[in-house]
Amino acid sequence: MWWILAFVSAALLGGYDVSKKLSLRGNAVIPVLFLNTLLCALLFSPFLFRSGWGSWEIQRWILLKSMLVLSSWLAGYYAMKHLPITLVGPVNATRPVLVLVGAVLLFGERLNLLQSLGVATAVLAYFLLRRTGRSEGIDFRHNKWIACLIVAVLLGAASGLYDKYLLSPHYLGLDRGLVLGWYSFYQAAMMGILMLVRLSHRHNDTPFHWHWSLPLISIFLCSADYAYLQALSQPDALISVVSMIRRGSVLVSFLAGALFLKEKNIRAKSLDLLMMLLSMVLLYLGSR
Repeated sequence: MWWILAFVSAALLGGYDVSKKLSLRGNAVIPVLFLNTLLCALLFSPFLFRSGWGSWEIQRWILLKSMLVLSSWLAGYYAMKHLPITLVGPVNATRPVLVLVGAVLLFGERLNLLQSLGVATAVLAYFLLRRTGRSEGIDFRHNKWIACLIVAVLLGAASGLYDKYLLSPHYLGLDRGLVLGWYSFYQAAMMGILMLVRLSHRHNDTPFHWHWSLPLISIFLCSADYAYLQALSQPDALISVVSMIRRGSVLVSFLAGALFLKEKNIRAKSLDLLMMLLSMVLLYLGSR
């Protein structure tokens, strides 16, 4: 059952990435992210009221989760705004490799032959993406938006590993409703502070404008997160496999970038994406 929830989360996450790209085109990042976190907090508020406060011993773990996710989002939103979604998606798809390596180091999971081949294939796909990026004038070594994207991927992988620690009955075993409600609340509060800072310096920022895709960001994300945490809360769930399946969202975002956003170098990027998907298949087969 947990792997079905992981696939549902992946499809919803693809819709989240497309909505995010549409909302950020020519738009200010901080207000878009603030509205996203605020709406997510409202959508998850029933969990917050149902679960109560708990204790500070619990809340501090959830607060750390909020800081990890929000830092990843900030970096990722700036990358998504300035880079093609057909490049962002495949780079984001390297996250399961980092999660798998982390699972080996932190949770005692072991790499077999297929998993090792999957890691090697993902590394090769990353270097192919660097080559494709250069054809669009994007230097992976010196582009600040690529740096933001890599930071977002690293922090996102750390958050994925941390989710296993928070939710698994073998570790903290926290209630998923408690985590969803409070971490969304903390994120909205932190983004509220950033919005106040922006309002005092908004003459230096890109203007904000409303787009119909803005509420869809939160709707897709909240639904994807709920399915994801439902999957992880099951005792037999493997964080490395769940994370890998969720990265299948790249198919949705890549197709949208090719068909609707009319981005460039789709043929070369398609080969890079196939290589990345091959690494994910190898990771999956090796994790069965």
